[in-house]
Amino acid sequence: MKKLLSVALLAIALATFAFTPPALAGNATNGGKIFNANCEACHRGGKNVVIASKTLKKKALEKYKMFSKEAIVKQVTKGKGAMPAFGGRLTKAQIDDVATYVLGQAEKGW
Repeated sequence: MKKLLSVALLAIALATFAFTPPALAGNATNGGKIFNANCEACHRGGKNVVIASKTLKKKALEKYKMFSKEAIVKQVTKGKGAMPAFGGRLTKAQIDDVATYVLGQAEKGW
């Protein structure tokens, strides 16, 4: 009986944690508004007007090891190359929202 109860509890725990998709925590709707106001000039439709190969499309984000929320937050916050840093212009929450929006759009194919 004890063994059966242990197995049942383990199954419930696995079902609860293993099959729950990770939350993106940010607000994609708000991120879209912030993106449109701050990023769209260079990244309209997921493109990149400065370096054409470094788009925000899923394939390019994966190729350049940018297909994660952490990588996008870092890039937006600190900037890199031709991309300016937005850490002084946007709050951490706003940058988190933009990262959520970008990942969602990349998944959809922009």
